[in-house]
Amino acid sequence: MKLLRVGPAGQERAAVVDGAGGLREIPEEIDGAFFASGGVARVRAALESGGLPLLDAAGLRVGPPVARPGKIVCIGLNYRDHAEETGAAPPAEPVVFMKAPNTVVGPDDEVLIPRGSVKTDWEVELAVVIGSTARYLETREEALAAVAGYTISNDVSEREFQLERGGQWDKGKSCETFNPLGPWLVTADEAGDPQDLGLRLWVDGELRQDGTTRNMVFPVAEIVRYLSHFMVLEPGDVINTGTPAGVALGMPGTPYLRAGQVMELEIDGLGRQRQRVGQA
Repeated sequence: MKLLRVGPAGQERAAVVDGAGGLREIPEEIDGAFFASGGVARVRAALESGGLPLLDAAGLRVGPPVARPGKIVCIGLNYRDHAEETGAAPPAEPVVFMKAPNTVVGPDDEVLIPRGSVKTDWEVELAVVIGSTARYLETREEALAAVAGYTISNDVSEREFQLERGGQWDKGKSCETFNPLGPWLVTADEAGDPQDLGLRLWVDGELRQDGTTRNMVFPVAEIVRYLSHFMVLEPGDVINTGTPAGVALGMPGTPYLRAGQVMELEIDGLGRQRQRVGQA
């Protein structure tokens, strides 16, 4: 299934895409409580029985498919080609950092360049949405069973804040609007193999990133299993799993983002995003 939320920011209504491509309204929010209480199964049953009303979404904004995640956990340097372009060796263990949950915006919402920024960068990423509590998982099979589904994340990053201003990476990752998410949450059964998805990103129509999740250093199952030994993953949490080569940081001479530019990004089977860049 494809789950999404439509409407003005803060007033989104939950919906599911039906077999004809129409939207059916879901009478509950898509959040941690939804996943924890079997919401995906309820929606599937209601959709199959024809019990969900048709929603006229013409002209409505598409919001993030998950309402305010409890936490966003990010994995750095997780593509071999991205590590190579930045001059880093592939890590022996996942590089873990956090991103503020209030960075999440809709897939087509404006992305703001922070005040004083000269190195705002793009990162198309496969995002994992957790569907059940995960702690001390032992196997990759258990890890995949804890995944509700997948969506697209643009892990927007300010490289000077991240790498040149001291401290940890979080400063360059948690500026407002720095995590467009969506358009859909595609449930794990429909998304297929998370290690066989193409990822692409364009800036002003020029292809910058063109990668595949086959190039991940640590696959999704291992990321979820690994993280569960350092923190409790809860329903509705989001994991950004890393980005392939093609970011401005890894291509000397490539301009960083400026107000007025447009980013477009897509992942096979998970839809497409489009953001205009503004100034904070």
